[in-house]
Amino acid sequence: MNPANGTSPVTKFILLGFPSLSRLGRDLACSCTYTGTLASNLSIVWAVLRDPRLQRLPMYILLGNFAWLEVCYITTTVPQMLFDLMNPGVPISFHACFVQFYFFFSTGGTECLFLAAMALDRYLAICHPLRYPVLMSPQISWLLAASCWLVGYLWFIGPVALVSQLSFCGPNTLDHFLCDPGPLLAASCAPTPRTEQIFSTTTSLIIFGTACFTLTSYGLVVWVVLRLPTGAGRQKAFSTCTSHLAVVGLFWGSGMVTYVNPAASGGTGKLAMLFYAVTTPFRNPLIYSLRNKEMKEALRRTLLGGQ
Repeated sequence: MNPANGTSPVTKFILLGFPSLSRLGRDLACSCTYTGTLASNLSIVWAVLRDPRLQRLPMYILLGNFAWLEVCYITTTVPQMLFDLMNPGVPISFHACFVQFYFFFSTGGTECLFLAAMALDRYLAICHPLRYPVLMSPQISWLLAASCWLVGYLWFIGPVALVSQLSFCGPNTLDHFLCDPGPLLAASCAPTPRTEQIFSTTTSLIIFGTACFTLTSYGLVVWVVLRLPTGAGRQKAFSTCTSHLAVVGLFWGSGMVTYVNPAASGGTGKLAMLFYAVTTPFRNPLIYSLRNKEMKEALRRTLLGGQ
């Protein structure tokens, strides 16, 4: 019992999701998005694993890891969302809620790091082409990818553990479709300014830090490309970066809006999170990978048996 108000501590949560939307429409949209995301990203992973030429290119080593990360990222949210849509009112346990919380933020943080790593790869390829094979060898690319995974999954252990130590007195309903810090902090027994500040600072560091690194990398790329003597050379250099920049802008833009203030919630916040957590992994391979000529040829060779 909580001595302050005589209520029992919360051990389960009910995720409200989007009650105002049609159930059939929600089920269909989530199922199609999830299936499409799995199919497109797993195809990229398979192509990189099966094509020896791609395995020797740092860009595709990072891209294969990034595609697998997108599979992990969307799997932290959509299966639970579909379960809640088909079983409204069925609670999620305290431990399952915080497991989802941890893996969602860990995969999201890892994605920030991978986008920065791919920006570094493009910077070295365009600004230092002669030294690129040494500076970004396949071995270094795998080491960089492993570092992104390790740092991403270690980064949020402390903040998530800190939130999990709060007392939750009820109500046990979370106005969201996933276990997110905003509704969790709002459900705590007492105001938690210190926890909110720590979580906001931790999140802002990885989001803004990697965003600044990426923007700096591409700023240097633009400076070098503008100094190229021919228009054709500029067009070729820019073509390798435009799709990456599109992904970066959409991912970090929605992420910054959503997580600058972790206590923000409500309908607008949920829609922004839906775009950030579900739509982005579905869109990324279409923008970043499947427009790439070499990737499309690799997919044709590995999936369709072409030569």
